[in-house]
Amino acid sequence: MEFESEEVTFQFYNEYGGIRGFGIRQDYHTQSKKDGLMTNRKFVCHKEGEKEKDKRRSTVLQSREETRTTCTANLYMSFRRDSMKWEVKKFDDVHNHLLHLPETAYLMSTQRNLCESQTLNI
Repeated sequence: MEFESEEVTFQFYNEYGGIRGFGIRQDYHTQSKKDGLMTNRKFVCHKEGEKEKDKRRSTVLQSREETRTTCTANLYMSFRRDSMKWEVKKFDDVHNHLLHLPETAYLMSTQRNLCESQTLNI
C-alpha cells in the first residue's frame, strides 16, 4: 500500500487498530543524513516492548501491573523519493494478547477523539 504522508498512514493504522481492537504508537524513525528527510517510520501495537525498571527507588512499595506483553504486531513503512509517497514495507498482524471488543474500543487512549463542538466547549 502507498500513502500520501506519514500522518495519513498513522490515521489509517489507528483506525484499523480501533476496528481490530488494539491501540498503536510510534516506535522509531530514521532520517537521511544528506537532507534530514524522514525515510522510515515504524508504528507498533501499544503493548509492544517492556517497561524499563523504575530507577527512582530500589524498593518500590506499590508497583503498577505490567501492561506490555512484547507484542510483535507492527507496520513498517519507508519513503519513496521517486513517487514522493510512503510505502508499506512490512506488516505483522500477530498479537500475543487479547484484543478489545469493538464495543469498547472507544475507551482506548488512541481512539478517543473530540468532535468540534466539544473542542469549542473546552
